[in-house]
Amino acid sequence: MLWYVVERTRAAKTLDEVIVATTTQPADAAIVAFCGELGLGCFQGSEADVLDRYYQAGLQEKADAVVRITSDCPLIDPEVVDKVVEAFVLQKPDYASNSLVCTYPRGLDTEVMTFGALERAWTNARQPYQRSHVTPYIYENPAKFNLLSVTGEQDHSRYRWTVDTSEDLEFVRAVYARLEGKPSLFGDVLKLMEREPALAEINRSVSQKELHEG
Repeated sequence: MLWYVVERTRAAKTLDEVIVATTTQPADAAIVAFCGELGLGCFQGSEADVLDRYYQAGLQEKADAVVRITSDCPLIDPEVVDKVVEAFVLQKPDYASNSLVCTYPRGLDTEVMTFGALERAWTNARQPYQRSHVTPYIYENPAKFNLLSVTGEQDHSRYRWTVDTSEDLEFVRAVYARLEGKPSLFGDVLKLMEREPALAEINRSVSQKELHEG
């Protein structure tokens, strides 16, 4: 699944570099090895404090801006990533995201922030969920940060394309089986869903955890 996330993210035209930010736990040595095989940048940091992991990775890479893609999104669309990044570059907010107002399926979430905004969050975030989810301190404080919401032309937020449960995994495997394992764009998957609406039933009953639940 990580391979799909990486390859699809690498296809985005607006990104200078793709880095996998994993942990220092022994179990994640397999991820470090995976990155070595792909010639992919890898940073190892805190398991629980993911905000610190992102900050330290950005510091190491001397990043001006950081794009956050989570590793449970094997249907992430490079064109959607580019749309959010291009809006960020054009309008110059502190933070841009297509999940502030949800119009895309869950699993296409893209967040872009200045390194300065990330550093301020790293310095000031105190709640455990703000540390484990990286960006809540930013978007929960619109008076302190300039936020930009990037939305799609239509509302497809009813779809769930992320992988948190066995039902989610079953859904994504079904999608890739029908697409013959080939990475496809957002629109291609939508057309598949329209042809086979029963696919959405596989994980329709899954409820997204609240931020405070971890």
